[in-house]
Amino acid sequence: MHPILVLLLIAVWGAAMWLGFMYVFPVLFAVTLVVAGVAALGLYYLHACRTLAPSTLEGPSPVPEPKIAYRHYLLGQVWRDWWTISRTVVPQVYRTARAVLVRLTRLLLGGFWGFFVFPVWLALCAGIVAASVPAAVFVLALTVLYGLVAAAGLAVWLGCVLVLAAVERLFMMYGRILQTCPHPFCYERIGLPEYECPGCGARHPRLTPGSGGAFRHVCRCGARLPTTVPLGRFRLAAYCPHCGGRLPDRIGRVRVEPLPFVGGPAAGKTTFMVLGIRALHARARAVHGRLAFVERRHAQAYAGAIREFQRGGRLAKTGPELPLATMVDVELPGRARRILYLFDPAGEHYTGATEVESLRYLEHSEALLFVVDPFALPQLRGSLTGDEREVVDRAAASSAEDPADTLQRVLNELRSRPDQGHQKRVAVVVTKTDLLARTEIGRCLGDAGPDDEAGLREWLGDVGLGNTVRTLDQLAGQVRYFASGLATEPADVADLLGWVTGLAPAGAANGVRPPDDAAQELPGTAPLRAPWPVRGRGPSRVPLGYQAGRWAVLAGVSAGTVATVTGAVVAAAERFPF
Repeated sequence: MHPILVLLLIAVWGAAMWLGFMYVFPVLFAVTLVVAGVAALGLYYLHACRTLAPSTLEGPSPVPEPKIAYRHYLLGQVWRDWWTISRTVVPQVYRTARAVLVRLTRLLLGGFWGFFVFPVWLALCAGIVAASVPAAVFVLALTVLYGLVAAAGLAVWLGCVLVLAAVERLFMMYGRILQTCPHPFCYERIGLPEYECPGCGARHPRLTPGSGGAFRHVCRCGARLPTTVPLGRFRLAAYCPHCGGRLPDRIGRVRVEPLPFVGGPAAGKTTFMVLGIRALHARARAVHGRLAFVERRHAQAYAGAIREFQRGGRLAKTGPELPLATMVDVELPGRARRILYLFDPAGEHYTGATEVESLRYLEHSEALLFVVDPFALPQLRGSLTGDEREVVDRAAASSAEDPADTLQRVLNELRSRPDQGHQKRVAVVVTKTDLLARTEIGRCLGDAGPDDEAGLREWLGDVGLGNTVRTLDQLAGQVRYFASGLATEPADVADLLGWVTGLAPAGAANGVRPPDDAAQELPGTAPLRAPWPVRGRGPSRVPLGYQAGRWAVLAGVSAGTVATVTGAVVAAAERFPF
């Protein structure tokens, strides 16, 4: 080639390089940097919308279906969402930038013209490569944003958890809420029952403010369940975590009051329990309260016992199996609310130390009802004439177990408790007083009769229970004595049961007349609380907390994206004013 032509080409090339690096490169590099950065941000935002906007379990970042309940969004799923966005966007940005760089290189440097457009190629490639720096800073900023959202949300969540847990604890302490199992071979004290979801029947063992949520847990079926008793947890079906047995409907909101009926065989425990339920029902109706059985079978058994009384017959002997507590839910005006566990075992369970050990509900009782069959007292039995004994045996079966021996076995078992078996209240009920009045030793009580507590206490001491009376004075904070027969005034029976169970002080409802049909109307099994309604988003959609968390993060991403783009545009306008 001619030297002059070579010099001319060199001059043209030099001019092109000078113009390219002086005028084209700065502008093209800045424009490419902005366009590439905005494209990377747009790609990130697009995938963020695709990941965070869906409300279904499926999607770019699927939400795994839990075994029982969903965990809080900020305890796991928020970071799975972040990882899904990051692992999708970063490789895609890298592949796209690499493909563009290869294509630009082939297009601009693939021929002789590459010597002249080298500044253009370098500006484009450098702008694309340099855009990775602000893109990385942006991704890092979004990661920090994720962390700030998660930290703020977790702080609020933790505060709510602590406050709600403290409120429930204070509620349980203030109401002296006791939760125990009424089922045979269990009788365990319960810290937290298992609660059944009304939507799918799944049982939730830890339905408390915690990792599943502060105010609500979301079941796998989508139903939202309350986490504390004040929020309505008592409206769910509850089960014993030890044996799986069904618990009363209002357990956790109302104190459970175990009331053991202690007495030997044929002492009259079942008869007095039926009379007591009838009297409490009449009292509840008189003061505009409510009483209901928890179990339908107990309501049916009670109805059968009332019919037997009306026919003048005797109740069937209690079976030898360990008792399921007869559960009665009582609500009187004011704060008088109790779920009564009336334990009425066969008297044979009190005739031996081993049998008494099986009655583990004695570990939880604060009250005791000691049923004394006066005709089981050896001293009284020996004082009966032949005619009196014949009348008594023909009218009712008598216990062969000395009441003093029965109570002593129970007291021996109670002394194994940490509180040495101390009882707040003990009611001593002398049964069959209608028969007792037909004997000489019964008539010798004097004008006061067995209805007088002081006279009855003294009389028990005279017929051989003096040591027992003194032992009860040491065991219990308060002791009352009561004479009972089939004709005993129901108001007096209700007064005694209200006192021993803590429903009302003695004489609290004296003078209140029950309705005329109170004795005929039988209590039902209607629960004294409304069941929890099934509400939720369904099993195919994420919980509302997940959706709110995702939208909060997406709002932060949107704000960050807009702020970054606006800042880039403003910076470019200041750098290259038009």
